[in-house]
Parts: sequence; C-alpha cells; structure tokens
Amino acid sequence: MADAHVRPTRFAPHAAREMAGMFDEVSGRYDLLNRLMSLGQDRAWRAALWRAVPEEAHVVLDLCTGSGASLPGLRRPGRLVLGIDASARMLTLAASRERTTGWAPRLVCTDAFQLPFADATIDAITIAFGMRNLRPSRDALREMGRVLRPGGTLAVLEATAPRRGPAAPLHRFYLHHVIPLAGRLSKDPTAYAYLSRSIFEFGAGAEFEADLAEAEFELLERRTFLLGATGLWLARRRPPGGQIASVRPPALQDARPVASPSGHRLSPDTQGDPEWRLWVGIQLALAAALTAALAWGLWAFANSANVLPLATWERRLAWGLLGCGLGLFGIRTLILLVRFAGPASRP
Repeated sequence: MADAHVRPTRFAPHAAREMAGMFDEVSGRYDLLNRLMSLGQDRAWRAALWRAVPEEAHVVLDLCTGSGASLPGLRRPGRLVLGIDASARMLTLAASRERTTGWAPRLVCTDAFQLPFADATIDAITIAFGMRNLRPSRDALREMGRVLRPGGTLAVLEATAPRRGPAAPLHRFYLHHVIPLAGRLSKDPTAYAYLSRSIFEFGAGAEFEADLAEAEFELLERRTFLLGATGLWLARRRPPGGQIASVRPPALQDARPVASPSGHRLSPDTQGDPEWRLWVGIQLALAAALTAALAWGLWAFANSANVLPLATWERRLAWGLLGCGLGLFGIRTLILLVRFAGPASRP
C-alpha cells in the first residue's frame, strides 16, 4: 500500500517545514506531473479560478502559490498580486517565470498560518491544490479570514476524494495506484503517495464546507470538474456581527458585460456556451461511435481471420490498422469526454 511510504509528520498540524521540504524536492517536475495527472485540464480549472476573482479586487493573495502557475491569470493593471508559499525552491521557480517590473507579482516565503499582513488588507485570496496541505484547515481559514477585508472573496480549487456514483471505483483506483506510480518520475516518490492519501483525507467537500462556515465564510458557489475529481469553491468573508461590509469603489470602470451583479467573473458554464458544448458533444458522439465500430471490427476480425483468404502480411496489416485505429479513437474519445465534462476552454 502507498500509505506505508507516507511520512506521518507530513500530516501533523501546522507542518509548514515538512511541507516545504517535500515540495523543495519535487519542484523540478511538479508542473509536468500535474499536467499529466489532470489529463491536461489543470489550465482550464485555473482559468475558472481566475474568473472567480472580482475585477475590482486591488490586492489579491495567491496562497500556496508553488511554482506560480496561478499567478499569470490574476495580473491586472493597478492590482497588487502576492504569491505566498513555504517552499523556497518553488518560489525560486515562480520568480524565474515572472518579470520583475510593472505589475509583476510579489513573492513571499512564509507560513500560511502566520501571514505577514495586517487585518482586513486583502481583497481576494485564491488557493489552488494547496488547501489539503494546511492542517487543521479551520486554523488556516481563520488566518485567511483575518487578512481578508469584510466581504472579500476566497476561491479554492482542490482535488477531492471519490463521491458515490458510477465513476467512484475508477476515481478510487486512480488515486490509490496511478498517482503513486506517476510519482516515481519525481525525486521523491513518497510525495505522491502523500498526495493520494491527502486527497482522501480532504474528502469530497462536505467537511471543507463545514470548516468554511465555522470560519465565518459564506459559500457562494461550488463547482466540480472531471466527473467530480476536482472542486472549486467560491466564498465571501462575512463581516463581524453588526457590521456591514464596505464596498470600495473601483479605480477603473469595466465596460465589458461579462461580470455578474455581485462583481464576480462568471465562468463559461455559468454564462452559458451552448454552441461550444454542442460542438464538443458532436465530436464526442462521432469519436465514441467510431471507437465502438473499430472495437466490433477488431472482434469480428479476430473470430474470422483464420478463414479469410489473406496473406500473412495482409493479416498483420489488418491487425495493425484496426488496433491502432481503436487505440487512437479511444484516446480521442477520452479527451473529448474530459473536455465535455469540464469548463469551456474558451476565455
């Protein structure tokens, strides 16, 4: 079992130093493995995270920023973007990808449980695939609530444990076996055994939503991607009892008609993109039909190949064409299924 290779200290409360050491070790191939394990969908999920941040947010904190994958979509003229992480090597990687002038993000190496900011000074906080590393999550959420202004936005993107349903056995197998196997490509395979176990510990989302409520956050929206394998939560910091959240007037007027009345950027699914989803659905149906036809053809050829008047090279060619066709269209069907189940890829 993969759990046997997980260091227990990584699950200790406030284990910032242990987390920093683990991510220092895997920083080299971290983004590549994330892309592989998300079937190439992590960019679309981060785009949904970016759209959850109000355009008028002037100070945005990306917590557990890692290699900075979430930073580019948060940049805006006039906005201060802060990237926080406990891993110095991850932040070095993030700094190498960012320019140092203009509206470049400011990177800080520190503990998420002791943020170096005054109370109510942050307009929005984003965190992508880092919430499950902050234990206990209620303490982390209280610290986020301390630095968020009343009415400020919290957007959390996180991998989730299998929910009940037909996809649960496949999801469970993927987490238990595929992720630890992929981790062998990194310098510290135990980090990916930890990743698998930490997702199960985080749960399917109900426990996190309870922690949000206890930390004085109001849940505004929840979404799931890849048949429930990833979740996105959008919450708002409730003001202390008896207070009314102040609304800061925007420095620039945004005339683009893509914001909701609350000021949050709507995702393509929320706005409605029927033409894109219809087109992907048509491609998915055609690919699935071709995959089924090739599978039937391969089965039929396997049962009758010996009686057909074909030369040896012709049989081999037929086997190769049918097998390659089935493999290619099977992969194509899987990719289209992931796209159809996820957010629209157009900005």
